[in-house]
Amino acid sequence: MDEHDIPLLHHPLSEPSAFTADALVDAVRSERKLQVEAVPRVCVLEFDGDLTDWLVTTGRAKMCERWACFHTVMHIMDVGSDVCGIIARTIGGPFTVLVAEQLRSSGAELVLGLTSAGRVSPSLPLPSLVVVKDAIRDEGTSYHYLNPCNTVAADPKLVTALADGIKPLGVSVSSGRVWTTDAPYRETQRQLDRYASEGVLAVEMQAASLLAFSKATGMPAGMVALVSNAVDHTDNAFNKGPHEFGLRLIETMCMAGMRYLAGRKLRS
Repeated sequence: MDEHDIPLLHHPLSEPSAFTADALVDAVRSERKLQVEAVPRVCVLEFDGDLTDWLVTTGRAKMCERWACFHTVMHIMDVGSDVCGIIARTIGGPFTVLVAEQLRSSGAELVLGLTSAGRVSPSLPLPSLVVVKDAIRDEGTSYHYLNPCNTVAADPKLVTALADGIKPLGVSVSSGRVWTTDAPYRETQRQLDRYASEGVLAVEMQAASLLAFSKATGMPAGMVALVSNAVDHTDNAFNKGPHEFGLRLIETMCMAGMRYLAGRKLRS
């Protein structure tokens, strides 16, 4: 078998989809008798979900009744004078992009991912934050949106906005490359060593898929990775900090996203 026989590398990218997010959103609205009403401009996909649970339990976030989706629940939270949407447990590239497509159909203007990640670069402290500049495409979803190549890049202006926005939080912030994988329990030491030598900062499960969706559709999207673990670090593993820190992180990401959108409109 050569690469021309591999289905993943052979998608008719220029052809329209037979099944669309618009059709699904319309079906949900019809079944639930929902009015056509846009969701918040900036929406955050929160990978783990425990932070969203805490925001709901403490009354900081409430359900968004107008979100027309069979698979997820959206919560909304006040951020300054605006409101942002939060969807929890969008685990993996396929689910992330499925929800991102529906957000695009529902009036969102910017999708931000907040993902947990493992350390690849030994220079990163734990915990730390990585704003994704580009991602290695070791997953499947991105190949349904873009021609095969090794990496996909984020909008540099959005990367800068996010990095500047979260720097005041008091933890280490880096911008750089991550490795996106579909199989977290198949990361080998050889791969980790190789990618570390090439300057990769962290490994996660969504960035390449979300950035490929963004590049193919024109829908802005960015990713922040909270690096909380490493195979060579067993002391206080998976420490993401207190939920109050997570709240400030989401708030600063959303405010940075709103500033980015404002600048984008000025540039257009």
